[in-house]
Formats: sequence, structure tokens, C-alpha cells
Amino acid sequence: MAAFFPRSQTGPRGILRGLALGLALAANPLLAQQDPAPVRRVVEHFLGSETAGLPGKATLTVGELDPRNQLPPCADLEAFLPAGTRAWGRTNVGVRCLAPATWTVFIPARVAVRGEYLILARPLRAGQIVGPADLQRQTGDLAEQPADVMTDPARVQGQGARFALAAGQTLRASMLRLPPAILQGQKVQVVSGGPGFQVSNEGTALNTVAEGQVAQVRLIGGQVVSGIARSDGRVEIRP
Repeated sequence: MAAFFPRSQTGPRGILRGLALGLALAANPLLAQQDPAPVRRVVEHFLGSETAGLPGKATLTVGELDPRNQLPPCADLEAFLPAGTRAWGRTNVGVRCLAPATWTVFIPARVAVRGEYLILARPLRAGQIVGPADLQRQTGDLAEQPADVMTDPARVQGQGARFALAAGQTLRASMLRLPPAILQGQKVQVVSGGPGFQVSNEGTALNTVAEGQVAQVRLIGGQVVSGIARSDGRVEIRP
């Protein structure tokens, strides 16, 4: 190991201090730092896998681990999403070290998904049926849109507006009288989870909602939760 000694410490005492410091660094890996580059690579690879099936084109922006960190170097890194979060919009990705030390950090990231969604080409009256001429496609970041944004014209056409809508508005499921996906009093499955695992609970729907709208569910234990209604009758909890 090469050592640098300031001029004021080139005497025997200074040399001994430098040698002691070099031996301490070699004997104690905790004095070294985790290189930020491998952490960034494992996050990028993880998000690439998580976003492979998303509609549209996903663009990833990954933050950096502080280069002044005091984490011991890791030989086995694993990325994960905290429970209740997903690879969508602004998020934080956990990175844990499995060996030789154990530690966990969270790296900020942003997942932008460029795709098409629907906006209104002209105003609609309350109760008016949506036709093809009422719709326009808009291209943008789907992750910045509401959770119930409409992307499929086939699901929209023939449905009535719940209230008056202005031209240029982003079309959401909550704006339309869509067929109910879940009925009040119906027994439903509530699902949540993260990469590699899924948690499912049973409950009773407290409101009647269409696909993409927010459903409230009372779980068996009495807790009331909210999630997005799906066409198969499930309720998906999102962050």
C-alpha cells in the first residue's frame, strides 16, 4: 500500500503514524466506502425489469448514493421496492447488502412512461353519450396522469358523462357512467404487494364503482382500505 506523508511528518514519528494508519485501513474494511456505481447499476437493472411490461416507453432517472457514505463495500447487492410502492412516477428503490456486511439504503428514482391517453375534443353535457368525434389522443407521461386516466377508446365510447365536461380535459373513469365492476356489499379480494410477493385479503365493498375508480373495502378485521377497482372484481392498493 502506497502512503503519502506531509513534510511536517517525515521524521520517524510521522512515518510510524502513517504506517499505523495504513495498517488500520487494511485491517478494518469499515473505514472504506461503498462505491456508488454498483448501487446505481443494480437499481437501473431492477427498474428495467420492473417496467418491462408497462404500456408505452419507460424512461428511468436514478439518483446517486452519496459518495461520502460510510457504508462498508458490498459484494452482493439486492434491489427492492418498499411495500406499497411501485415502479411508477417518483419513487424510492431500496438496496440492501447481503454480504459481507448488512446494510440498506434508499435511492430516489423516477419512472416516466410515455404513452397515449384520451382527452376531450369538445365539451360534453351531463348525460351525453361519448362518441368517436368527442375523443382525441394525447401523448405524455402516463405516470403524471391520474390513476383512472382512460387510454382505450373502446371502453369510453357509448358511455355517458356523469357531469358537464370541458374540451381539452383529460378523460378519467370517474367522469363517466361506466358499467360497475364492483357493487356495494360485494365480497372482493384486496391485493397489494411488491416485487416477488403479493398479499391478498378478503373484504366487503362499501361503494359501487366502475373499473379504475376508487373502491372502499371493509376488511374482515374491520379496517377500511381504499384501492383501485379492476374489471375482474379485485381491488388493488396503490401507493
